[in-house]
Amino acid sequence: MKMSGEIAAMLDAGALFAVNHSAGKDSQAMLIALRRMGVPDSQIVVVHADLGEVEWPGNIEHIRSTMGDVPLIIARARKSFFDMVEHRRMFPSPGQRQCTSDLKRGPIQRELRRYLKANPQFGGRIVNCMGMRAQESPARAKRQAVTRNAGCSVAGREWIDWLPIHDMLHFDVFATILSAGQRPHWAYYAGMTRLSCVFCIMASAGDLTTAARLMRDLYRRYVETEKRLGHTLSMTGRSLEEITGVAA
Repeated sequence: MKMSGEIAAMLDAGALFAVNHSAGKDSQAMLIALRRMGVPDSQIVVVHADLGEVEWPGNIEHIRSTMGDVPLIIARARKSFFDMVEHRRMFPSPGQRQCTSDLKRGPIQRELRRYLKANPQFGGRIVNCMGMRAQESPARAKRQAVTRNAGCSVAGREWIDWLPIHDMLHFDVFATILSAGQRPHWAYYAGMTRLSCVFCIMASAGDLTTAARLMRDLYRRYVETEKRLGHTLSMTGRSLEEITGVAA
């Protein structure tokens, strides 16, 4: 892990480093890595998109317990996941991921703009840190680790999007967390391999099955919604009950 010249210049200029934190392992390892690269707590803020009932219980508590003494921003969308699904009469898809744009990215950017405006000591400079890794998928492997966000670099702001652990491997993520004397979120110990929404459109059959057993009431609501809308959560086109073998 190393910092590019562009990011180092932002650090030296006193920029704000915003850590997008889902409560998942990659977010947790990223925050540890940033500190090890020399980003001081005085230039760090953690931001979490609270997804309400569709995210894992204990997410915010886990973030607070592992982030140390830095500010935490909770970003909330003006609509819920199920509001969005009911309005569209379908679940999100890989090509139409309103769950990411409307429930996560949009609210986070809104709150970070507010925070930056309220804290002029950062000079309008922000490095938006995200925990996406190349190992996760071919699409993520193609992403540039450092990009200037032109859409957000307006009104006196300089906004850089950065993937600090883009090259970190799966094993090293957990090793980083454990070496810092921390533990990952409880859902990993319960059998989950990823921590996003409890039932994610991108989830494997194994994760969907584990989630169905852990979160029965929420699972029942997803199954009922699938049946009522005639549309499946999974991009395979198979219903949750078919995939998991768990009756709602």
